[in-house]
Amino acid sequence: MSKKCVFLDRDGVINEDSPDYVYKPESFQLIPGVPEAIKAIKAAGYLIIVATNQSGIAKGLYTREDMRACHSLMQKKLDHCIDHIYYAPFHESVSKSLSRKPGSLMFERAIARFDIDPYQSWMVGDKARDIIPAKKLGIKTVQVDGLTDGGADHVAKDLYAACEFILGSDQFRS
Repeated sequence: MSKKCVFLDRDGVINEDSPDYVYKPESFQLIPGVPEAIKAIKAAGYLIIVATNQSGIAKGLYTREDMRACHSLMQKKLDHCIDHIYYAPFHESVSKSLSRKPGSLMFERAIARFDIDPYQSWMVGDKARDIIPAKKLGIKTVQVDGLTDGGADHVAKDLYAACEFILGSDQFRS
C-alpha cells in the first residue's frame, strides 16, 4: 500500500536560514514550533522526508561531512522523526544536476524508494524552487514565510501553521 508523505525543505522551513549558509552545528537553530509540527505529522502517519539543496558544497564553502553533522544534530533535536534526507550538493554555476530543485529527482527517488503516493502527499517549502517540482509530480504544496512566488496550493506563516492546515486544526490539537 502506498504511503503518504510530507516533504520538507530544510533551510527556512525547519531551521533559520542564513545568507552565509547553515552548515555548522552551532549555527543550526530550529524555527519555533518545528518539533511540535514534526511530531504531529509523524503521529498522523506521514513519512517525513527532507529534500534540500546544499549548493555550498559545490561552491567549496563547506563539505558533505559538515552538512552531515548538521543533519545529525537536526535528527537529534527532532527525536529522529525524519525518515530520510535527500540533498543536492550542486549549484548551476559549478555543476548542473536534475537533483537540484527545481528539478524533481530527489522527489522521484523518494517516491520510488518509499512507495509514496504523491496525491496523498505534501511539500512544505519557502521558495518557488521547492514548490515547482512537487506540483509537477502531483504533490500538494504549502509555501511558508508568507511568500507566494511559487504558486503553492496554500500559504502559511511557518511549518507549525502549515501542519495545522495539512492535518486540520482539530486533529493537530488533539
